[in-house]
Amino acid sequence: MNTLRTGLLMAALMGLFLAVGYLLGREQGMLIAFVLAAGMNLFAYWNADKMVLRMHGARQLDRQSAPEFYGLVEELARNAGLPMPKVYLMDNPQPNAFATGRNPENAAVAATTGLLQLLDRDEIAGVMAHELAHVKHRDTLVMTMTATIAGAISMLANFGMFFGGSRDRSNPLGAIGVILMVILAPLAAMLVQMAISRTREYGADRGGAEISRQPLALASALAKIAGAAHRIENPTAEANPATAHMFIINPLSGQRMDGLFSTHPDPRNRIEALQRIAHEMGAVGRSAGPWESAPAHEPGPWG
Repeated sequence: MNTLRTGLLMAALMGLFLAVGYLLGREQGMLIAFVLAAGMNLFAYWNADKMVLRMHGARQLDRQSAPEFYGLVEELARNAGLPMPKVYLMDNPQPNAFATGRNPENAAVAATTGLLQLLDRDEIAGVMAHELAHVKHRDTLVMTMTATIAGAISMLANFGMFFGGSRDRSNPLGAIGVILMVILAPLAAMLVQMAISRTREYGADRGGAEISRQPLALASALAKIAGAAHRIENPTAEANPATAHMFIINPLSGQRMDGLFSTHPDPRNRIEALQRIAHEMGAVGRSAGPWESAPAHEPGPWG
């Protein structure tokens, strides 16, 4: 169901992009929009992962520089039946993580120093298993493409503001219509992008629970990360909000609602879903409250 929904939403996003092109220049405008979308997606396919990692100042780790963390990711990748991804660390006090890469053979997972300091080993395993589930489901490619198309829609709409006025007889909108399009098209694209992101997070939570076999540890990690993420600012993410949907918990301030304008589901809903998964799996052990938060002085296993 999630795959079907994602496919429909991506089709809607692409349809919106072509519609904006058509409204700006009819058939010729739609053709230009199609070529532009193809070119941007091709560039994103090959380069987006490197750009995102560089943007967040991530440095690559190996078995010698981080034997415990690297070994944990290696074990989880083996459990998931995936090739070993590249492992990165971001020097950032906010606990968070993301995955990127065009396919499992070229994937990378990245965690912040704050994540390794705050969580215990089982919780870190749950988080990294969640990110590997994104890789296994090829969500990293899907989210890269949706972000690229959404950005292109905004760019095309702004282009129309300058060149799509009522003096252009090929434009069926007129000046007022162009202004409305400039406002509404990027908003619609953002809503579709966020809907895709929320859909994939639930799937990755389930996949992460299956890979780590510890759904309650992942639930506990989500509670801790969500509690800390709103107290600890992430300046890099704030400066690059287009990457916010990639993180396991929204790294931006002031986004807790599970509504239209949220890039992520409400952590409470995700925790409840993981508790149901734990019941299905017969998992026992730890139990996280809805907003469990470790004391600031309590270090994680590698903090």
